[in-house]
Amino acid sequence: MDKILVLDFGSQTTQLIGRRIRELGVFSEIVPGESELAPKLSADVKGIILSGSPESVYEKDAPKPDHALYTLELPLLGICYGSQRMMHDQGGRVTPHSKKEYGRARVFVTERSELLQNIPDGFISWMSHGDTIEKLAPDFKVVAQTENGIPAVVKHNSKQVYGLQFHPEVTHCEYGMDVLKNFALTICGAKKEWNVDAYLRAGMEEIKTHVGNQKVLLLISGGVDSSVAAGLLLKALPPDQVHLMYIDTGLMRKHESQEVEANLGSLGAVHIHHINAAADFLKALAGVTDPEKKRRIIGDMFIDVQEREVKKLGIKNAYLSQGTLYTDMIESGKGVGKKAHVIKSHHNVRSPLVEAKRRQGLVVEPLAMLYKDEVRSLGKKLGLSPGIIGRHPFPGPGLAVRILGEITDEKLAVLKQADYIYIDELKQRGLYDKIWQAFCVLLPLRSVGVSGDMRRYGYVLTLRAVVSHDGMTADVFSFPTTDLLEISAKITNSIKEIGRVVYDVSSKPPATIEWE
Repeated sequence: MDKILVLDFGSQTTQLIGRRIRELGVFSEIVPGESELAPKLSADVKGIILSGSPESVYEKDAPKPDHALYTLELPLLGICYGSQRMMHDQGGRVTPHSKKEYGRARVFVTERSELLQNIPDGFISWMSHGDTIEKLAPDFKVVAQTENGIPAVVKHNSKQVYGLQFHPEVTHCEYGMDVLKNFALTICGAKKEWNVDAYLRAGMEEIKTHVGNQKVLLLISGGVDSSVAAGLLLKALPPDQVHLMYIDTGLMRKHESQEVEANLGSLGAVHIHHINAAADFLKALAGVTDPEKKRRIIGDMFIDVQEREVKKLGIKNAYLSQGTLYTDMIESGKGVGKKAHVIKSHHNVRSPLVEAKRRQGLVVEPLAMLYKDEVRSLGKKLGLSPGIIGRHPFPGPGLAVRILGEITDEKLAVLKQADYIYIDELKQRGLYDKIWQAFCVLLPLRSVGVSGDMRRYGYVLTLRAVVSHDGMTADVFSFPTTDLLEISAKITNSIKEIGRVVYDVSSKPPATIEWE
C-alpha cells in the first residue's frame, strides 16, 4: 500500500508523526534518520518526513540523513530539526535564537501554498525549539512566520519540499492535521489504505507467529493498556495458552485490587493469578527517594516476583507479555533512531531484567507501536467494556511515583485516601470523562495551617488534571472554580494530615504529565 517514510532523528514526537499519518488513513513507516535510503525506497513510498530532534544541526555529532535524500524527486517535509537540517545541508544557516519558542505561537501566512491550503492566517501553532533559520538555503523562500518574526514555514521554489518550524503532529497545534493531510494526500498523492482493522489483523498474526504453541504470561495491572493487551492475546491465542498475573504491589489506589479482579473476570481468561507482594515492594523501596531508582527497583521486583510465582505455578518456558505503549518506549529513550533522549524510565521498558528478556526474544509487547488513543480504539474492536476502555492512565510504578521522596506507610495511606476522594468527586460532578488523566501528588514538604484555633503543619497535596489526545502533549484541564474549591475543601476536611492543596497548571511540554 502507499506509504510515507518518517526519518527519526530522536524527537519525542517522531512516532506521533507516524501516528497522525496513519490517522489520515495512509500507512507510515518510521526508519532511523541516518540509515541508507536506497533499500527503503520501494515504489509505494510517496513522500518523506524528517522528524525533529533534541540535537542542534551545528553540533559535531548531530544526526544527518543520507545525502541522497536531496536528489530524490519525492515530496519532502521537514519538521523543526528536520527543516533546519534541510537548510543547513543545502547551504543555509541555523543558529541559536535569543528568543526561544515553546508551546503556543501564532503563525501568519505570507504566501499561499499547497501545504497551507484552507488554513487561516494567524493560526495557533505548537513550538519547541531554541534554534532558528538565520539564512535560507538557495531556492527556498519563507511562506509563513511566527508572531516573533521567525520563519515558520519555508518552501522550495520549484520542488515539493517544505520545512516547518512548528510541530503539526501535536494535538494542540491548530490545523496541524490539515497541514499533514495537505502533505500526505494532496502533495504526495498517497491513497488512504490504512486502518485499525488492518493493525488488528497484523497484530494477531504476529502474536501467533512469535509465540507459536508456547504459553504467554501477561503482567496485568487492570488498566487500559494491559487489559487491551490481554484482550488481544486472548483473541489471537487459545485462552488456555494465556496466563494473566496481577501483582499487588501495595502501591495501588484504594479498592484497586477488587476492581482489577472484576475486570479480569470479564475478559474470558481461564488463568488469573492474583499475587499479594506488597511487603516485597515496600521493603525494597524503603529509604529510596530518587525517582529513577524507584522505577528500576519496581521493574526488577516485578520480574523477581513473577519468576518466583511462575515456579510455584509450574508455568515453564512462558513468554513475558506487557501492555507497553510507544509513549513508554520513547520517553525511556527507545526511539527508532540513535539520538532518543531519556525523559523518564518506564519500569516495563528499561528494567535490566526486562531488557535481558527482550534481547532473548522472550517479550511480547503487542501494543508497543501504539498510542493511548489507538489502544482505546483497539479495545473497542476487541469488545472490552467502556468501563475498562475509559479509565484514566495509571503508571506501572503506581503511587510510588506520586509520592515525591521516601515512601512510607503513612504517606501511602494519606495519598490513597486523597486520590479516592478526588477521583470520586470528579465522577460525581460529571468531570471524569472530560479529563484525560487526573491524580494527586504528595509533596515531600509540609506547610503551616490552622485547624480550629490550633496551628499545625500538614502535607502539601497537588491536584493534577490534564486534557490530551495521545499523552504526548497535554494541556491543563480548565476546572470550574467552584468544583476545584469544593474538592480541595473536602480533601482537607476529610484528611487531617493534609494542610494545603494546590493545582498544577503546567502543560506538556515543558512538564511531563506525571511528576516523576
